[in-house]
Parts: sequence; structure tokens; C-alpha cells
Amino acid sequence: MDGGLAIEARGLVKRYGATVALAGVDLSVPRGRVCGLLGPNGAGKTTAVRILTTLTVPDAGTAAVAGIDVRADPIGVRAALGFAAQDATVDGKLTGYENLVLIGELHHLGRRAAKARAAELLEQFSLTDAGGRRAEHYSGGMRRRLDLAATLVARPPVLFLDEPTTGLDPRARLELWAVLDQLVAAGSTILLTTQYLEEADRLADEIVVVDHGRVIARGDSRSLKRQVGGDQLHVVVAAEADLPRAIAAVERVSGSAANLDPAARSVTAPVATGAAAVAELASELVRAGIRVEDLGLRQPTLDDAFLALTGRPLIEITVDGQVPAPAAPEPTRQEVSP
Repeated sequence: MDGGLAIEARGLVKRYGATVALAGVDLSVPRGRVCGLLGPNGAGKTTAVRILTTLTVPDAGTAAVAGIDVRADPIGVRAALGFAAQDATVDGKLTGYENLVLIGELHHLGRRAAKARAAELLEQFSLTDAGGRRAEHYSGGMRRRLDLAATLVARPPVLFLDEPTTGLDPRARLELWAVLDQLVAAGSTILLTTQYLEEADRLADEIVVVDHGRVIARGDSRSLKRQVGGDQLHVVVAAEADLPRAIAAVERVSGSAANLDPAARSVTAPVATGAAAVAELASELVRAGIRVEDLGLRQPTLDDAFLALTGRPLIEITVDGQVPAPAAPEPTRQEVSP
């Protein structure tokens, strides 16, 4: 294993009966960097994280965290990482301070050292004033910050964050992003799974896209966006009922397949003729009697890149605005290494 890498995996394979969750995944995250792991539901993200955190044993392949082999020394790996799952794991009946002291004692810090570390983390996460209150009375953002603080009690060099800002309001999300910036500046390595593409765009040094158990793309946000192409013809219609006709118009003008975002009532397609295409589309929409709220050119987004790579959005939404259940969700079997 490469000593310069905080996280390294080669050829990870995991099967659950006839379901292939991972089909040969490679990962390499240098120390002090942030890697965003993206993929649709059932793509293999959770299985990869479970293997790297020693909760699941791979059927084939190798993996190491902080230079420690996950199969040969799972206890050593657990001591080197912090893992914040989607659901906060703090005890609501304890105060924020008591939660952190308890975790410190479980890490054998000793009572005095655990208290000092708890106070330090409460200050770092702007929770000092709330430290004496029960965690059950914290807001969602405060509980998430406390949960992240709990993963840092033993100062692990590597952090695994599974959708850390899901359910947070925009302000709480920004606050948590600022905390993650501080951790990386101090030398932490982070592997982040997220359903918010703007979060990956904002935080990740490298983005790895997984689909059907395989890595289908990797690179920084800019390089992934370049895979989509140049200008995008973009229109937002005033009425949802006009979307089918708007799609047809955009595809005629652009000569390309259009991407639909029903929730935003928008249609987008790559185009090579720039402003001329905007003028042509405007004329078509007027003739068709389609009212628009926005029309113009834009640069590709990470959402566009994800859609182009996987053929579906990160969060799939039907025309009636519903989020469908995944066709093949990842297994959640509890399987802990010895």
C-alpha cells in the first residue's frame, strides 16, 4: 500500500447472493484531501464505505486506511478513523458535554483528559453555550455538529462522512461546511458521500462517481463538467403542461437530446451555435405559444455531468414531483470483521 495515501482500495468486490454490490472498485485518497463519493441509490457507495470502515468484509480486493490493512488489522483501522453516519448517534438524554466526555472515556483518555477534550471540541464546533443542555433539545444542525465532534474525540486522521448535511437547512449546512474546511486545513482526510452535488462541488478535491458497483468517472469538479461539453441551451417554462412541447423545441434547435428537470420546469441541451440558438429557440417558443420564465445559455453544472455519466439524476424525480424508491437498494446486512 502507498504510504502517501490515507485511503486506498484495489479491486473491491462484494456480492450479496445474486446481487453484485461492488464489481472491482479502486479508490485512492491522498492525506489531507477530500474525496466525494457520488452515485445513484444502489450504486455501491454504502458498501464501499462499510468495507473501508471494517463493518463489511470484501469478497475480493484489498483496502487500507491510514496505511493499515482493513482485513489484517480491523481494530487498528477503527482506531485511526472517525465515522459519522447519516443518523446522529449521540445520546439525547445526555448533555452535549456529557456525550463527549463519555466517548472520551470509552477511548481510554482518562477522566481529566476526556473533560478537557470535550470542552475543546464544544468550543471548536460553537457549542460551548449549549454544552450543558440535553442533546435532545438541540436543533438538527447542532446535533449534526455534536455528532461530528464525537467522531473527533480521539483525533482520528481519517474521517468518513455519510451524507453529513442531509436534512439541514441552508444556514446549518454552511456552518458545517466551514467546520469541515477547518478540519482539512488542520490535516484531516475526508471521504464524503452526499446527495447534494453543490456540496461535492464546494468541498471535494476529487469526485469519484460510482454506478452499478463500478467507478465510472473520477476527477475534480471542473474536469467532470468538461465531459459534458460547452454551452447549454436552457429554458424554464411557466407551466408544467408545456414541458413536452418545450423538450421537442429544444431538441430541434440544439440537435441533441434534452435533459429534463420537472421540479424546476426546465429543459437543457448542449448547443454549438451559442446566441443564435437562443434567438431561434425564442422564435419557436413564441410561435408555439409557450410562456417562459427564463431562456438563455449557461455553463454545465455538476448535475449535468452526473446525468451525462449515469443517465439519471443523483436524486431521481418523476414528472409528478415524486421521488421513486430505488429499484435495487444496497444490502444493509450487518457484517462486522472479527
